[in-house]
Amino acid sequence: MDISLVYITARDKEEAVMIGKTLVAEKLVACVNIIDNMTSIYRWQGKICESNETVIICKTSSKLIESVSKKVNSIHSYDCPCIAAIPISGGNPEFLRWVESASRC
Repeated sequence: MDISLVYITARDKEEAVMIGKTLVAEKLVACVNIIDNMTSIYRWQGKICESNETVIICKTSSKLIESVSKKVNSIHSYDCPCIAAIPISGGNPEFLRWVESASRC
């Protein structure tokens, strides 16, 4: 099994839910977790910025990361959204099989 987490940030919970529902509905990911009200500090266009964001953590087949990234870029409000894939090296085999079967492969 080749499974990854995809870490995405969104402007707010509403946008995160929209992105999450879209990814699950299109079978690009098996599952999404949303963590609201995170503080982000970052440099953007030469300035240090601080804002509240919402985190989206997706579980998917690693084969779908490029498709996930394209879809998120097409529906996200940011010019350059954070989309970062993290490979999973182990875990509950039953859960990992479910992730693989629930995301289109």
